[in-house]
Amino acid sequence: MKQEILKQLDEIKDEQLAQYQNNPERTEIVKIIKLAQLIMFPDFYHYLDLKPDKALTILHEELNQQVTKSLNYQKEDCTCCNEISEYFLAKLPEVKKLLLTDIQAIYDGDPACQSKAEVLLSYPGFYAITIHRLAHILYKLKVPYLPRIMSEYAHEKTGIDIHPGASIGAYFCIDHGSGIVIGETCEIGQHVKLYQGVTLGAKSFNLDEDGNPVKGGKRHPKIGDNVVIYANATILGGDTFIADNCVIGGNVWLTHSTNPGETIYYKNQ
Repeated sequence: MKQEILKQLDEIKDEQLAQYQNNPERTEIVKIIKLAQLIMFPDFYHYLDLKPDKALTILHEELNQQVTKSLNYQKEDCTCCNEISEYFLAKLPEVKKLLLTDIQAIYDGDPACQSKAEVLLSYPGFYAITIHRLAHILYKLKVPYLPRIMSEYAHEKTGIDIHPGASIGAYFCIDHGSGIVIGETCEIGQHVKLYQGVTLGAKSFNLDEDGNPVKGGKRHPKIGDNVVIYANATILGGDTFIADNCVIGGNVWLTHSTNPGETIYYKNQ
């Protein structure tokens, strides 16, 4: 009976999926995340009792393998795989500097937070931001699959869905975080704070002749510096710009740009 079930499953195929083999391994990509966290913050993250120097060597090997698989899976040239891996490693100090600004922003922005160590050890917003900043490097290098798998791992763990293509400035604060959605072409400035349930999404999609959404294009809003967006606010559209120093209240639905320093809030009629 078991063999018959396996045979039936094997016969159910999608032609497009069937042409790919030796695909990227999700468990190994999660390992890459854990190794990078350990290397950047060895006093707070631990993995397989590794020291940072050994972890860096393993990270280089693992990343090289998964980048190679991803490019092969996409049927692209993979002669640059080692160069991509080395570039990723070289960017880790820059990522750590950005993450330290995020820790500061979360610590300053949450009166319930007792220490910066608490942010590192227990805040889901910081966990999601960490993974996003790693995934964004690979996204900009046009590595297929890996960045999205990394972001979906963060989504699974925290309920925070940040597309790896989103550009996010320093001192980024996510408070609570559950249900936040940040789209691929979103641009977020510095000193921005988001509360739970915020959506920075697309207003509408252009359709091709078959009625399918056209890929690419600027679809998501731009958020200026020193902006606060409260819980469950929805901001949509690639031509929507939330200017510097604005406050967007809870439950607001916004599809137009704002002037600097505006406060937009939902008024119950």
